[in-house]
Amino acid sequence: MSTPPDVDPEDWGVWLAYFRGARELIAALDRRLQDDAGLSHPEYLVLLGLWQAPDHTLRTGELAERLVWEKSRVSHQVSRMEARGLLERRECETDGRGVMVTLTDDGERLFQTATPDHITAIREWFLDPLDADEKAVVGRVSQRMRGILGTGDEPELPRETEARAGDAA
Repeated sequence: MSTPPDVDPEDWGVWLAYFRGARELIAALDRRLQDDAGLSHPEYLVLLGLWQAPDHTLRTGELAERLVWEKSRVSHQVSRMEARGLLERRECETDGRGVMVTLTDDGERLFQTATPDHITAIREWFLDPLDADEKAVVGRVSQRMRGILGTGDEPELPRETEARAGDAA
């Protein structure tokens, strides 16, 4: 295997295996969500972000931060989902320039319908192949990377009573 200059071939192999595996996992999750619920993985992530928010509502910028997306991407995604009746937008009551995004009843139902199978797929394809030590290592490495990137704040955990959606991504 040819590697870029100044990269150890073993290190390059680790990077490529991780990168390709992560991309293939996301693609498989996307296909399964499409087949089972008619949702794309990005749509599911928007629903999850709003589900976890107080009153299932966030400002567009807050949603962008949670998703680690550009605001323009969020805006386009929200427009498509609003046209499907899954979300609604309204002006922020405290700031006329702000836009709030809220789950509709249809969006909540679709999220709750999609979540159990999505969690099953995450368990089957990601969590179950790992033993307890490997899960701990993946968790520590992920947190360390987020710390290096300056994104290491823990996300808000969902309330226990809410559809176990916090297990999904």
